[in-house]
Amino acid sequence: MRIAFLTAPEGVEQVELTDPWQALVDAGHEPVLVSTKPGHIQAFKHLDKADTFPVDAVVSQVEADSFDGLVLPGGVANPDFLRMDERAVEFIRDFFGQGRPVAAICHAPWTLVEADVVRGRTLTSWPSLRTDIGNAGGTWVDEQVRVDHGQNTLVTSRKPGDLKAFDEAILTEFAA
Repeated sequence: MRIAFLTAPEGVEQVELTDPWQALVDAGHEPVLVSTKPGHIQAFKHLDKADTFPVDAVVSQVEADSFDGLVLPGGVANPDFLRMDERAVEFIRDFFGQGRPVAAICHAPWTLVEADVVRGRTLTSWPSLRTDIGNAGGTWVDEQVRVDHGQNTLVTSRKPGDLKAFDEAILTEFAA
């Protein structure tokens, strides 16, 4: 399976990118780093700069139907930057419209709120998003991982400490 990882040029929490990426590679899938600009993205470890990663595709030049699923890593700044990019929001919305699986961790559900795809869904996230998710019509739960089977599969987790459960859910749900 070909899985898009959508990030902004900077601000992604490195472990929330690299851990699910490696889990998918180990299972024989093809992750593709998609960003809003070409070149490299700058990852962070909390608020400190970490590694850079090469961008495989620019969101304005790809379509959701080129991928079997979408992973949205967190980090506080990453989803906030993505929310402000209309093409990134449209890309996310297209996965839902096409019934393709989506996974989001930590602060990444902010982009789901912006894409207006949480209404009627149950999901988890970093606790500070609880009000935003509720205001967007979703139901927030405090769980390590939540899988919601609506028009498409939505896998969400709260934080880096939930990555093992998040990775397992992605592998199970994306293969279904």
